[in-house]
Amino acid sequence: MTKGIKAGWRNPQKQCSCIRKLSLLYSLQDSRMSLSHHQSRSRGGLSYLPPFIMTTQTQNLLTCSRNKNMQNTTSVSEFHFIQLSEDPDLQPVLFGLFLSMYILALFGNLLIILTVSSDAHLHTPMYFFLSNLSMVDVGFISTTVPRLIADIQTHCPVISYMGCLIQMSLFVIFACMDDMLLAVMAYDRFVAICHPLYYQVIMNPSRCGVLLLGSFIVSLLELLLHYLAVLKISNFGKDNVISNFFCGSSEVLKLACSDSVICNIVRYCISTIFGLLPIPGIIFSYFKIVSSIMRSSSSSGKHKTFSTCGSHLSVVCLFYGTALGVSFSSSLSHSLRSNAVASVMYTVVTPMLNPFIYSLRNKDIKTALRKILSRMSNH
Repeated sequence: MTKGIKAGWRNPQKQCSCIRKLSLLYSLQDSRMSLSHHQSRSRGGLSYLPPFIMTTQTQNLLTCSRNKNMQNTTSVSEFHFIQLSEDPDLQPVLFGLFLSMYILALFGNLLIILTVSSDAHLHTPMYFFLSNLSMVDVGFISTTVPRLIADIQTHCPVISYMGCLIQMSLFVIFACMDDMLLAVMAYDRFVAICHPLYYQVIMNPSRCGVLLLGSFIVSLLELLLHYLAVLKISNFGKDNVISNFFCGSSEVLKLACSDSVICNIVRYCISTIFGLLPIPGIIFSYFKIVSSIMRSSSSSGKHKTFSTCGSHLSVVCLFYGTALGVSFSSSLSHSLRSNAVASVMYTVVTPMLNPFIYSLRNKDIKTALRKILSRMSNH
Protein backbone atom coordinates (compact mmCIF):
# COMPACT_ATOMS: atom_id res chain seq x y z
CA MET A 1 0.00 0.00 0.00
CA THR A 2 2.85 2.39 0.81
CA LYS A 3 4.43 1.64 -2.59
CA GLY A 4 1.19 2.76 -4.24
CA ILE A 5 1.25 5.95 -2.21
CA LYS A 6 4.81 6.77 -3.29
CA ALA A 7 3.91 6.13 -6.91
CA GLY A 8 0.74 8.19 -6.64
CA TRP A 9 2.58 11.13 -5.16
CA ARG A 10 4.57 11.46 -8.38
CA ASN A 11 1.32 11.99 -10.27
CA PRO A 12 -0.57 15.13 -9.13
CA GLN A 13 -3.90 13.71 -10.36
CA LYS A 14 -3.65 10.82 -7.87
CA GLN A 15 -2.93 12.97 -4.80
CA CYS A 16 -6.53 12.82 -3.56
CA SER A 17 -6.44 9.02 -3.70
CA CYS A 18 -3.12 9.06 -1.87
CA ILE A 19 -4.53 11.28 0.85
CA ARG A 20 -7.40 8.81 1.43
CA LYS A 21 -4.92 5.93 1.64
CA LEU A 22 -2.74 7.84 4.05
CA SER A 23 -5.71 8.64 6.26
CA LEU A 24 -6.64 4.94 6.26
CA LEU A 25 -3.09 3.94 7.20
CA TYR A 26 -3.00 6.59 9.91
CA SER A 27 -6.25 5.22 11.38
CA LEU A 28 -4.89 1.68 11.11
CA GLN A 29 -1.78 2.70 13.06
CA ASP A 30 -3.95 4.14 15.84
CA SER A 31 -6.01 0.92 16.04
CA ARG A 32 -2.86 -1.23 16.12
CA MET A 33 -1.44 0.83 18.95
CA SER A 34 -4.70 0.50 20.89
CA LEU A 35 -4.76 -3.28 20.32
CA SER A 36 -1.13 -3.60 21.47
CA HIS A 37 -1.89 -1.66 24.62
CA HIS A 38 -4.96 -3.83 25.35
CA GLN A 39 -3.04 -7.10 24.87
CA SER A 40 -0.19 -5.95 27.10
CA ARG A 41 -2.64 -5.17 29.90
CA SER A 42 -4.62 -8.43 29.58
CA ARG A 43 -1.59 -10.76 29.32
CA GLY A 44 0.73 -8.82 31.58
CA GLY A 45 3.35 -8.64 28.83
CA LEU A 46 4.43 -6.45 26.03
CA SER A 47 3.53 -6.99 22.42
CA TYR A 48 5.13 -5.18 19.52
CA LEU A 49 3.53 -4.20 16.28
CA PRO A 50 5.72 -2.42 13.74
CA PRO A 51 4.59 1.15 13.38
CA PHE A 52 3.75 2.89 10.16
CA ILE A 53 6.50 5.50 9.85
CA MET A 54 5.28 8.78 8.42
CA THR A 55 7.59 10.91 6.33
CA THR A 56 7.53 14.70 6.39
CA GLN A 57 5.81 14.73 3.03
CA THR A 58 3.15 12.35 4.37
CA GLN A 59 2.51 14.55 7.39
CA ASN A 60 2.12 17.61 5.15
CA LEU A 61 -0.41 15.74 3.00
CA LEU A 62 -2.40 14.66 6.05
CA THR A 63 -2.37 18.20 7.39
CA CYS A 64 -3.71 19.54 4.11
CA SER A 65 -6.30 16.74 4.05
CA ARG A 66 -7.54 17.62 7.53
CA ASN A 67 -7.65 21.32 6.66
CA LYS A 68 -9.74 20.61 3.56
CA ASN A 69 -12.11 18.37 5.54
CA MET A 70 -12.60 21.14 8.11
CA GLN A 71 -13.55 23.53 5.30
CA ASN A 72 -16.52 21.31 4.42
CA THR A 73 -17.99 21.51 7.89
CA THR A 74 -17.13 25.03 9.08
CA SER A 75 -17.02 28.55 7.68
CA VAL A 76 -14.03 29.68 5.66
CA SER A 77 -11.10 30.11 8.05
CA GLU A 78 -8.24 29.64 5.59
CA PHE A 79 -7.41 29.95 1.93
CA HIS A 80 -5.50 27.85 -0.59
CA PHE A 81 -3.04 29.35 -3.06
CA ILE A 82 -2.57 28.48 -6.71
CA GLN A 83 0.67 26.54 -7.16
CA LEU A 84 3.05 27.80 -9.83
CA SER A 85 3.56 24.20 -10.95
CA GLU A 86 2.14 20.87 -9.84
CA ASP A 87 5.01 18.90 -11.35
CA PRO A 88 6.95 17.34 -8.42
CA ASP A 89 10.17 17.37 -10.46
CA LEU A 90 9.98 21.17 -10.78
CA GLN A 91 9.53 21.84 -7.05
CA PRO A 92 13.27 21.73 -6.17
CA VAL A 93 14.02 23.97 -9.18
CA LEU A 94 11.41 26.53 -8.12
CA PHE A 95 12.64 26.38 -4.52
CA GLY A 96 16.24 27.11 -5.54
CA LEU A 97 15.19 29.79 -8.04
CA PHE A 98 13.06 31.82 -5.64
CA LEU A 99 15.50 31.39 -2.77
CA SER A 100 18.39 32.70 -4.89
CA MET A 101 16.29 35.61 -6.19
CA TYR A 102 15.25 36.52 -2.64
CA ILE A 103 18.83 36.44 -1.34
CA LEU A 104 19.99 38.50 -4.33
CA ALA A 105 17.26 41.11 -3.73
CA LEU A 106 18.12 41.35 -0.02
CA PHE A 107 21.83 41.68 -0.78
CA GLY A 108 21.37 44.38 -3.42
CA ASN A 109 18.91 46.53 -1.47
CA LEU A 110 20.80 46.26 1.83
CA LEU A 111 24.00 47.16 -0.02
CA ILE A 112 22.34 50.34 -1.34
CA ILE A 113 21.19 51.26 2.19
CA LEU A 114 24.66 50.61 3.61
CA THR A 115 26.36 52.61 0.85
CA VAL A 116 24.11 55.66 1.25
CA SER A 117 24.33 55.67 5.04
CA SER A 118 28.13 55.26 5.15
CA ASP A 119 29.13 57.87 2.55
CA ALA A 120 28.67 61.52 3.59
CA HIS A 121 28.63 62.65 -0.06
CA LEU A 122 25.39 60.69 -0.58
CA HIS A 123 23.53 62.41 2.25
CA THR A 124 21.32 64.29 -0.21
CA PRO A 125 17.54 64.20 -0.81
CA MET A 126 17.96 62.04 -3.92
CA TYR A 127 19.82 59.27 -2.11
CA PHE A 128 17.68 59.68 1.01
CA PHE A 129 14.66 58.65 -1.06
CA LEU A 130 16.69 55.95 -2.81
CA SER A 131 17.64 54.30 0.50
CA ASN A 132 14.00 54.43 1.60
CA LEU A 133 12.96 52.88 -1.71
CA SER A 134 15.41 50.03 -1.04
CA MET A 135 13.93 49.50 2.43
CA VAL A 136 10.43 49.39 0.93
CA ASP A 137 11.62 46.89 -1.70
CA VAL A 138 13.01 44.65 1.07
CA GLY A 139 9.63 44.70 2.80
CA PHE A 140 7.79 44.27 -0.51
CA ILE A 141 9.63 41.11 -1.54
CA SER A 142 9.70 39.75 2.04
CA THR A 143 5.90 39.88 2.16
CA THR A 144 5.43 37.25 -0.54
CA VAL A 145 8.60 35.27 -1.34
CA PRO A 146 9.42 33.66 2.07
CA ARG A 147 5.86 32.35 2.26
CA LEU A 148 6.11 31.05 -1.33
CA ILE A 149 9.40 29.28 -0.54
CA ALA A 150 7.86 27.63 2.54
CA ASP A 151 4.80 26.51 0.55
CA ILE A 152 7.02 24.94 -2.13
CA GLN A 153 8.99 23.10 0.53
CA THR A 154 5.97 21.83 2.51
CA HIS A 155 3.74 21.11 -0.54
CA CYS A 156 0.87 22.69 1.39
CA PRO A 157 0.00 26.20 0.06
CA VAL A 158 -2.52 27.09 2.78
CA ILE A 159 -2.85 30.33 4.75
CA SER A 160 -5.20 31.25 7.58
CA TYR A 161 -7.84 33.96 7.26
CA MET A 162 -5.97 36.29 9.61
CA GLY A 163 -2.63 35.50 7.94
CA CYS A 164 -4.15 36.36 4.57
CA LEU A 165 -5.38 39.73 5.81
CA ILE A 166 -1.95 40.50 7.31
CA GLN A 167 -0.18 39.59 4.08
CA MET A 168 -2.65 41.67 2.05
CA SER A 169 -2.11 44.65 4.39
CA LEU A 170 1.69 44.51 4.10
CA PHE A 171 1.50 44.01 0.33
CA VAL A 172 -0.79 47.05 -0.15
CA ILE A 173 1.35 49.29 2.09
CA PHE A 174 4.67 48.40 0.47
CA ALA A 175 3.29 48.48 -3.09
CA CYS A 176 1.72 51.92 -2.55
CA MET A 177 4.88 53.20 -0.83
CA ASP A 178 6.91 52.02 -3.84
CA ASP A 179 4.49 53.82 -6.12
CA MET A 180 4.55 57.09 -4.16
CA LEU A 181 8.33 57.13 -3.65
CA LEU A 182 8.92 56.84 -7.40
CA ALA A 183 6.73 59.95 -7.86
CA VAL A 184 8.56 61.80 -5.06
CA MET A 185 11.93 60.94 -6.62
CA ALA A 186 10.72 62.28 -9.97
CA TYR A 187 9.73 65.54 -8.24
CA ASP A 188 13.17 65.68 -6.61
CA ARG A 189 14.87 65.38 -10.02
CA PHE A 190 12.54 68.05 -11.44
CA VAL A 191 13.52 70.53 -8.72
CA ALA A 192 17.23 69.68 -9.00
CA ILE A 193 17.36 70.18 -12.80
CA CYS A 194 14.78 72.89 -13.42
CA HIS A 195 15.37 74.96 -10.25
CA PRO A 196 18.98 74.19 -9.23
CA LEU A 197 19.48 77.49 -7.33
CA TYR A 198 16.52 76.79 -5.04
CA TYR A 199 17.10 73.05 -4.70
CA GLN A 200 18.57 73.14 -1.19
CA VAL A 201 15.83 75.49 -0.02
CA ILE A 202 12.92 73.53 -1.50
CA MET A 203 14.21 70.02 -0.73
CA ASN A 204 15.27 70.73 2.85
CA PRO A 205 15.35 67.86 5.41
CA SER A 206 11.97 68.76 6.87
CA ARG A 207 10.36 68.80 3.40
CA CYS A 208 11.89 65.41 2.64
CA GLY A 209 10.50 64.03 5.89
CA VAL A 210 7.04 65.42 5.10
CA LEU A 211 7.09 63.81 1.63
CA LEU A 212 8.12 60.47 3.11
CA LEU A 213 5.46 60.66 5.82
CA GLY A 214 2.86 61.68 3.25
CA SER A 215 3.69 58.63 1.15
CA PHE A 216 3.16 56.41 4.18
CA ILE A 217 -0.16 58.09 5.05
CA VAL A 218 -1.43 57.66 1.49
CA SER A 219 -0.49 53.96 1.71
CA LEU A 220 -2.50 53.61 4.93
CA LEU A 221 -5.50 55.31 3.28
CA GLU A 222 -5.37 52.87 0.39
CA LEU A 223 -5.21 49.97 2.84
CA LEU A 224 -8.20 51.38 4.72
CA LEU A 225 -10.23 51.55 1.50
CA HIS A 226 -9.34 47.94 0.69
CA TYR A 227 -10.39 46.85 4.18
CA LEU A 228 -13.69 48.72 3.91
CA ALA A 229 -14.36 47.16 0.50
CA VAL A 230 -13.56 43.64 1.67
CA LEU A 231 -15.51 43.89 4.94
CA LYS A 232 -18.46 45.74 3.37
CA ILE A 233 -19.10 43.11 0.70
CA SER A 234 -17.60 40.16 2.56
CA ASN A 235 -19.36 37.09 1.20
CA PHE A 236 -16.85 34.24 1.32
CA GLY A 237 -18.57 31.12 0.06
CA LYS A 238 -17.30 27.62 -0.59
CA ASP A 239 -14.66 28.90 -3.01
CA ASN A 240 -11.61 29.62 -0.87
CA VAL A 241 -8.90 29.36 -3.54
CA ILE A 242 -6.74 32.47 -3.99
CA SER A 243 -5.99 32.89 -7.70
CA ASN A 244 -2.33 33.70 -7.03
CA PHE A 245 0.59 32.57 -4.89
CA PHE A 246 -0.06 35.33 -2.31
CA CYS A 247 -3.00 37.25 -0.82
CA GLY A 248 -3.19 40.27 -3.08
CA SER A 249 -5.91 42.86 -2.60
CA SER A 250 -7.63 42.12 -5.92
CA GLU A 251 -7.61 38.36 -5.29
CA VAL A 252 -9.15 38.73 -1.82
CA LEU A 253 -11.73 41.17 -3.22
CA LYS A 254 -12.74 38.64 -5.87
CA LEU A 255 -13.49 36.06 -3.18
CA ALA A 256 -15.28 38.57 -0.94
CA CYS A 257 -17.60 39.82 -3.68
CA SER A 258 -20.09 37.48 -5.34
CA ASP A 259 -20.94 40.03 -8.06
CA SER A 260 -18.04 40.31 -10.51
CA VAL A 261 -19.27 43.65 -11.89
CA ILE A 262 -19.23 45.34 -8.47
CA CYS A 263 -15.88 43.70 -7.72
CA ASN A 264 -14.32 45.11 -10.90
CA ILE A 265 -15.76 48.58 -10.29
CA VAL A 266 -14.37 48.73 -6.75
CA ARG A 267 -11.01 47.32 -7.81
CA TYR A 268 -10.53 49.69 -10.75
CA CYS A 269 -11.66 52.72 -8.73
CA ILE A 270 -9.11 52.05 -5.98
CA SER A 271 -6.38 51.25 -8.51
CA THR A 272 -7.11 54.44 -10.46
CA ILE A 273 -7.06 56.67 -7.38
CA PHE A 274 -3.89 55.31 -5.79
CA GLY A 275 -2.10 53.32 -8.49
CA LEU A 276 -2.33 55.84 -11.34
CA LEU A 277 -2.37 59.01 -9.22
CA PRO A 278 1.46 59.42 -9.20
CA ILE A 279 1.79 58.83 -12.97
CA PRO A 280 0.70 62.38 -14.03
CA GLY A 281 3.23 63.81 -11.57
CA ILE A 282 6.01 61.63 -13.01
CA ILE A 283 5.06 62.54 -16.59
CA PHE A 284 4.92 66.26 -15.77
CA SER A 285 8.29 66.15 -13.99
CA TYR A 286 10.05 64.43 -16.88
CA PHE A 287 8.35 66.66 -19.44
CA LYS A 288 9.85 69.67 -17.66
CA ILE A 289 13.21 67.89 -17.33
CA VAL A 290 13.38 67.08 -21.05
CA SER A 291 12.39 70.66 -21.93
CA SER A 292 15.16 71.98 -19.70
CA ILE A 293 17.69 69.59 -21.26
CA MET A 294 16.72 70.63 -24.80
CA ARG A 295 17.25 74.30 -23.93
CA SER A 296 20.71 73.59 -22.53
CA SER A 297 23.62 74.19 -24.90
CA SER A 298 26.23 72.23 -22.92
CA SER A 299 26.68 68.65 -24.09
CA SER A 300 28.38 67.65 -20.83
CA GLY A 301 25.42 69.03 -18.88
CA LYS A 302 23.01 67.02 -21.02
CA HIS A 303 25.02 63.84 -20.48
CA LYS A 304 25.15 64.38 -16.70
CA THR A 305 21.40 65.02 -16.54
CA PHE A 306 20.61 61.91 -18.57
CA SER A 307 22.90 59.77 -16.42
CA THR A 308 21.27 61.13 -13.25
CA CYS A 309 17.69 60.56 -14.43
CA GLY A 310 18.34 57.40 -16.44
CA SER A 311 18.41 55.06 -13.43
CA HIS A 312 15.18 56.43 -11.97
CA LEU A 313 13.42 56.38 -15.34
CA SER A 314 14.49 52.74 -15.88
CA VAL A 315 13.06 51.74 -12.48
CA VAL A 316 9.81 53.62 -13.22
CA CYS A 317 9.40 51.85 -16.58
CA LEU A 318 10.19 48.48 -15.00
CA PHE A 319 7.73 48.94 -12.11
CA TYR A 320 4.78 50.31 -14.08
CA GLY A 321 5.49 48.18 -17.13
CA THR A 322 5.37 44.92 -15.21
CA ALA A 323 2.38 46.03 -13.09
CA LEU A 324 0.33 47.10 -16.12
CA GLY A 325 1.41 43.98 -18.01
CA VAL A 326 0.17 41.75 -15.19
CA SER A 327 -3.09 43.72 -15.00
CA PHE A 328 -3.76 43.37 -18.73
CA SER A 329 -2.75 39.71 -18.82
CA SER A 330 -5.12 38.89 -15.93
CA SER A 331 -7.95 40.63 -17.81
CA LEU A 332 -7.28 38.82 -21.09
CA SER A 333 -6.19 35.41 -19.82
CA HIS A 334 -8.52 33.05 -17.97
CA SER A 335 -5.75 30.77 -16.73
CA LEU A 336 -5.15 31.23 -13.01
CA ARG A 337 -1.69 29.69 -13.11
CA SER A 338 -0.50 31.95 -15.94
CA ASN A 339 -1.65 35.00 -13.95
CA ALA A 340 0.27 33.76 -10.92
CA VAL A 341 3.41 33.29 -13.02
CA ALA A 342 3.00 36.79 -14.47
CA SER A 343 2.74 38.25 -10.95
CA VAL A 344 6.28 37.04 -10.26
CA MET A 345 7.56 39.83 -12.54
CA TYR A 346 6.55 42.78 -10.38
CA THR A 347 6.55 41.09 -6.97
CA VAL A 348 9.96 39.39 -7.25
CA VAL A 349 11.89 40.52 -10.32
CA THR A 350 11.36 44.28 -9.91
CA PRO A 351 12.62 44.54 -6.28
CA MET A 352 15.55 42.32 -7.23
CA LEU A 353 16.64 44.44 -10.23
CA ASN A 354 16.12 47.94 -8.75
CA PRO A 355 19.37 48.14 -6.72
CA PHE A 356 21.45 46.80 -9.60
CA ILE A 357 19.97 49.34 -12.01
CA TYR A 358 20.94 52.17 -9.65
CA SER A 359 24.38 50.78 -8.86
CA LEU A 360 25.30 50.08 -12.49
CA ARG A 361 24.01 53.34 -13.98
CA ASN A 362 24.84 55.78 -11.18
CA LYS A 363 28.39 57.13 -10.98
CA ASP A 364 28.08 58.30 -7.36
CA ILE A 365 26.87 54.90 -6.16
CA LYS A 366 29.70 53.13 -7.99
CA THR A 367 32.27 55.50 -6.48
CA ALA A 368 30.89 54.95 -2.98
CA LEU A 369 30.90 51.18 -3.48
CA ARG A 370 34.56 51.29 -4.51
CA LYS A 371 35.37 53.22 -1.33
CA ILE A 372 33.60 50.63 0.81
CA LEU A 373 35.39 47.77 -0.94
CA SER A 374 38.78 49.49 -0.54
CA ARG A 375 38.13 49.97 3.19
CA MET A 376 37.22 46.30 3.57
CA SER A 377 40.33 45.19 1.68
CA ASN A 378 42.58 47.42 3.81
CA HIS A 379 41.17 45.97 7.03
